[in-house]
Amino acid sequence: MTNIFIVKESKAKGLKQEPMKSIDEHIQKDQSEILSAKAEGNAAKARHFEEELHSLEEYKEHHPEDKHDPNALELFCDANPDEPECLVYDD
Repeated sequence: MTNIFIVKESKAKGLKQEPMKSIDEHIQKDQSEILSAKAEGNAAKARHFEEELHSLEEYKEHHPEDKHDPNALELFCDANPDEPECLVYDD
């Protein structure tokens, strides 16, 4: 299972990555990031997290039984199942 990582700043160590435990945790984190970005006046950051949040919410709607945090490819293939990188061939 692969995870999407959130990068956090740390004064002592620079950047560190923490995996999201579930899609719900990732959705909450993105909602928090959107509020923070809007408070900072950072429209580009807010837009980035809004797009990611939209993809996560669509994935969750399409896979209600699935609680894991999907990776970028899973989100892409959920939205674009006919793309070549998403096709699965049986021998």
